[in-house]
Parts: sequence; structure tokens; C-alpha cells
Amino acid sequence: MSAPALVTLDFEEPVAEIQRQIDSLQQKPDASKFADEIATLKHARDSLLTKTYANLSPWQTVRVARHPQRPQTLDYIRMICRDWCELHGDRRYGDDPSIVTGFARIGSMKCLVVGHHKGRTTEERIKCRFGCANPEGYRKAMLKMELAEKFRLPIVTLIDTPGAYPGLDSEQRGQAEAIAVNLREMSRLRTPIVCAVIGEGGSGGALGIGVGDRVAMLQYSWYSVISPEGCAAILWKKANEQTNTAAATALALTAEANLKNGLVDAVIPEPHGGAHRDPQATADRLQGWIVDSVRELQRVAPETLVRLRYEKFRAIGSVKQAT
Repeated sequence: MSAPALVTLDFEEPVAEIQRQIDSLQQKPDASKFADEIATLKHARDSLLTKTYANLSPWQTVRVARHPQRPQTLDYIRMICRDWCELHGDRRYGDDPSIVTGFARIGSMKCLVVGHHKGRTTEERIKCRFGCANPEGYRKAMLKMELAEKFRLPIVTLIDTPGAYPGLDSEQRGQAEAIAVNLREMSRLRTPIVCAVIGEGGSGGALGIGVGDRVAMLQYSWYSVISPEGCAAILWKKANEQTNTAAATALALTAEANLKNGLVDAVIPEPHGGAHRDPQATADRLQGWIVDSVRELQRVAPETLVRLRYEKFRAIGSVKQAT
């Protein structure tokens, strides 16, 4: 069975046009006669793709982070984890499929993996609310993190959500309280925690599993207090291409901007043209960062880990007044 065709974003259309020319030549019965022309077109395609992705606007970066074929948490679990054992339920209300938790091995390291899951099919996306977790999702995550602390296992979280689910039922079951408890409890877990934004990092929905000793972002992910559309709707009372672009720029939500502002510790480079073009290469780079970070943190005493984690997040947003 052939792989599904790659979804093309509008700013990738010139690249797609060159690819169509390559495909047309390769499908000819005498394709070998066009080998030189095909090679030239491939070089032009790769050069244009590199140039396009080197000059993405913040709003275009958001759209890459939302690409329908971008790897999700369960994809990375399949590619980098062994002995995966999923854990369900919060022991209070139910199981939330938009947050996945389970024990696994990454390399030779035993750990707990926690991540948002958006879903692939329409039915799965509706069930997972496109990665927007209910309070039972955050309570499930916290319960499993406390279990990992008990067994002295490091915690790996994969963040990919536009935000926590804002529905009436979620609010009635204590959405804000669940996220607040996670922020408090994660800040004092006596075990290494590493967090990676693999797609979208929206507001409290991301922070609910995002308090870690090391926080990284994939190159074309975004991390912000609000989505560009939400910001545009508040500031300009409408969300369209123009206001979304302005909002995304003002929010400084790209990986590069977050690293510059001290909100994350590292940016994990993505393959040529984004993670959706080479998921396995992206997974290998993500695994390398996770393993290196955890090994470094495992050399630190638990009480020191907690203190440094607290100081790290307390320092975010601090400013010095000019004299």
C-alpha cells in the first residue's frame, strides 16, 4: 500500500510544482533519457525548499506545526520507545484519550512518557478534542508522574495542544484547578523531568505537563500564552490572514524567539522541509536530546533538581530596570 500523498501548504506550492514536473518525467517509459533534467529539478526543488523554510514567518511556522501529517505523540512512541505499557484513568472520573501516559524504554533508559494526542482520523480527533485535554487528563498525567517519582524513573513529556478544553463540563470538573495542581506538583517532583514541544504549545494546556528541568522545542513548533487566532480575535475582533499574521509576530511564539527570551533551553532541528517530511529522522533527533538531557540530570541530587527547577521557572519573565 503506497504512502498517502504529502499535503501541500500554500507557501510550499512552488516546491510542489517542481515535484510534479519530476514525477511527470519519472513516469515516462523512457525516463532514463531525462536523468540529467530530473537531477537538475531535484536540486532546484531542494534549494527552494531550504530557502522557503529558512524564511518562514511566525504564522507560517504555526501552520507547519499544525500540518495534518506532522508526527504526534503516539508516532514518536512507536518510533523511539520499546516495551511501551500504556496507563489509563485518573481514579476520580475517567480516562481522557487526549493525554497519553505509559512506561517505556527510550534507548536503555526506563522512563514515564506523557504526551498530548490529537488523533489522525476524524473520529479519533473528535474523541481527543484535537488534543485539548479535560481535567481528568491532567489528573491522569499527575497520578502517573507521582508513580514515576515513587519508582525513581525520569519523566518525558511531549507537548502538542492548542490549549486545554474550555467546555462547560471541563470547567465544572475543575479545569483550572487541575492545571494549577500540576504546576505545583511538577515543580517539586524529586525525579528528572524533560519536556519537548513537538507541535503546538498553547497556554495552560501546554503548561499542565510542561514544568521540567529541561524544556525544548522542535524547530517548527510554537509555544505561547495564546494562539494567534485567539489573540487576533481579542485585539482586532476578527481573525483572518492579516490579523493572524500580525498576532503571531507579536506573540514571539517560534522556537527561535522562545530560546532567545529564555523560555526554553534548546531547539531541536527538524529535517529538510519539516518533521512531516521525515518523521524517523525527527524522532532520532528528539530521542538524542531526551537521552542526553536525562543522563545529565540523573547526575544531580533530587533536592538540587527541585531547587534548580523552582529557580528556573521563577526567573522566567524577570526584568531589570534600566538606570
